[in-house]
Amino acid sequence: MGSVVLAGVVAAGLAAAGPAGAEIFPPMCAQGWTTSVVAAGAGNLENLDSDGAGGFYVTGIADGYLGHIDAEGNLEKLVTGLDKPAGVRVVGPYVYFLTGDGTNTLPGTLQRYEIATGEVTVLLTDLNGPNGLLLLPDGDLLFTAIGINRPPTGISRYRPSTGEYIETWSEVMFSNGMALAPDGRSIYVSDLAMRVQRVFLDAPRAPSMVIGVPDLFALPDDMEATRDDQLFLADHVVGAVYRVNPSTRSACAIATGFVQQPDMRTPADGATSVRIARDGDSWALFVTSMDGTLRRLRPPADVDLTPADARRR
Repeated sequence: MGSVVLAGVVAAGLAAAGPAGAEIFPPMCAQGWTTSVVAAGAGNLENLDSDGAGGFYVTGIADGYLGHIDAEGNLEKLVTGLDKPAGVRVVGPYVYFLTGDGTNTLPGTLQRYEIATGEVTVLLTDLNGPNGLLLLPDGDLLFTAIGINRPPTGISRYRPSTGEYIETWSEVMFSNGMALAPDGRSIYVSDLAMRVQRVFLDAPRAPSMVIGVPDLFALPDDMEATRDDQLFLADHVVGAVYRVNPSTRSACAIATGFVQQPDMRTPADGATSVRIARDGDSWALFVTSMDGTLRRLRPPADVDLTPADARRR
């Protein structure tokens, strides 16, 4: 998410929330959740995706890299010298990733990293502030565009098998993070207007509201849904991870404080992405943040984190 674009929005939100230490969350639901550090000191982590073997591919937005954090927490920078890399998705033998997330960046790109050889291929150029990346059940990729170099372009769709590209597939402006819904026919998408909306794949021009202010006071970034339709999302405002129930339009925070310097905020410096991945025989949430830390959030026994995407179960 572009830091300059967010600075004014986040600052206004923090001011509206009241003085430091004031209660600015929805009802907390952190009881039973435990947090541990998988890796630290990795720069400004923007996004992640599981490698399927206990590790994660990550992007460092300020340091300009695509990297891999193994199951022991060791970071290897695979591709460096990138311009503000953002969304990342593992698809078979490849890792797809975006660059150009910000206001003072070059036009963005969609690139592909081949895991076996390290070869990098640029697939699309001249993108308009691309940020979030999502793999659809049919193998297509969606990516959001904050839209800072020219008029907003909403959500774009790209088909790796043919190279077909639809720049404005859905007109959700200033869009940010995305997650596949459990019906497999729709997605959730966050935006800079502090909202989460739902977009059906067969009607991308007709998004519907899921939640926003005042039910959710947050700048929601990337997120993931469970098979029982609970949405877990990262928030830049206070570095929180929220649990959202789309059916009841309610939200609560399961963790907070994932920021760089609590006493000296530099928006946007909070949590950036949430992924569900295997944690032994169960599931856990894995969260990146601008403080350079990859964290694991283990749920209480009564929370089912089985991911919405049936391909990953």
